Amino acid sequence: MSSKSTSANSFDLELPSIRQVQSIIRDQKTVEIKVTTGETLVGAVIWQDANAICVKGDDGQSTILMRGAIAYVKAH
Repeated sequence: MSSKSTSANSFDLELPSIRQVQSIIRDQKTVEIKVTTGETLVGAVIWQDANAICVKGDDGQSTILMRGAIAYVKAH
C-alpha cells in the first residue's frame, strides 16, 4: 500500500481543492459558500476534514457543512 493512500477518515492533501481550502484557513480569508439548497453563507473557514468544513459567520455562529452540500467556495 502506498504512503499516499487515504483511509475513510483522512483526505489527500495533494488535491488542489484541499490545498486551496487550507490556504483560505491559513490566510483567514472571508469566503462566500453557496450550498446546494441555494443558501449562501459568508464567513471564515475554521477547519476542514474529509467529510465537512466548518464556517464561522460574522455573527460568531459556526456552521458545519458536509462537502456534498457545497456548490462553490469563493474567497474574498
